[in-house]
Amino acid sequence: MLGLERAQARVEEVPRVPRDDGDGHGGCGVRGQRAHPRRRALGHTRRVIAIDARAAVRPELGGVERWARELVARLPAHAPGRYRVLAPPAALAHRAGHVWEQAWLPLRAARHEALLCPANLAPLGSPRTTVIVHDAAALRDPSWYSPAYVRLQRLLLPRIVAGAARVLTVSAFSARELRELLGVDATVVPGGVGEAFRPVDDAAVAAATTAVGLEPGAPYVLTVASRTARKNLAALGPAARRLAGEGVTVVAVGGDRPQFRAEPAVAGIRELGPVADGHLPGLYAGAGAFVLPSRYEGLGLPCLEAMACGTPVVAARAAALPETCGGAARLVDPDDHEGFTAALLDVLADPAPWRRRGLAHVAGRGWDATAAAVHAAIALRPR
Repeated sequence: MLGLERAQARVEEVPRVPRDDGDGHGGCGVRGQRAHPRRRALGHTRRVIAIDARAAVRPELGGVERWARELVARLPAHAPGRYRVLAPPAALAHRAGHVWEQAWLPLRAARHEALLCPANLAPLGSPRTTVIVHDAAALRDPSWYSPAYVRLQRLLLPRIVAGAARVLTVSAFSARELRELLGVDATVVPGGVGEAFRPVDDAAVAAATTAVGLEPGAPYVLTVASRTARKNLAALGPAARRLAGEGVTVVAVGGDRPQFRAEPAVAGIRELGPVADGHLPGLYAGAGAFVLPSRYEGLGLPCLEAMACGTPVVAARAAALPETCGGAARLVDPDDHEGFTAALLDVLADPAPWRRRGLAHVAGRGWDATAAAVHAAIALRPR
């Protein structure tokens, strides 16, 4: 079990992921201890599972990166000696990293009992791979992404899931999508909520809001979403204008990514861009409400993080969000722009019932349980 101090330290910056140094320990052994010479010569790692940490070293932090970071940190703690983290240099975390993932990684992973790839992609032709596929958004609606990214997904995803020993996913919704679009039966392992996401005091809220340029004490509604078509931030335009008249600002946190088709800026929404992960708990806790109007989410992890911070949630009635929110959020059709306005006004007027429902919904939902479930799934007989 990770201590709170370690968890808080991990969310303050991109983790320094231990890399395989070729001595038979590479991130899961004892520092300074050398492998037995014969074992080193033979590459003796039969009982060790390699983790593809490419997504964990990215500076951006979306749901996929959160999963990768948490599993990289928690699986070696859950099963000491059973995991080795294989991470590329930071320069290979993005598109240049496809070569690392398809060429270098399978060579190193071949010496291990199995390979875990937690971020959708995996080496082709690696039969002992467990891959976590979070969604099939690029296959469901290619218009949300760049043509190059869609071509890559269409090329790789079918081959990856067909060749994998096990396919995991993050929700029952995503499991249905993978069955329909890729013909694969995936095991569902729900994501967790980090220890840092909890109700915090006014001082922590003031520190977070001040750090990102918000006026301490000024009321706001928060969304955590990239400015992309899939996130559907345009649905919040009428709400932003109406709430501005009430002295409430709609604030958006999130950056752009080259593979996403961008959405024009929405008048009335204050965009903060990417913020440090350590500020997120305070930003969630200080918001009068959290809103996610997305048309498609494989899970919708920010909804759970907001609930854990005691913040009422309004979300789209679409994709995995109803499943993720579990009756603890006010749901609105993603095309009902005025519906988001009405829902936010209602929640802001009477937040207490939604706050209670959200906290109850996420109680006991942690990443240690997720890591344990992933470990158990890897141990199952290959399909």
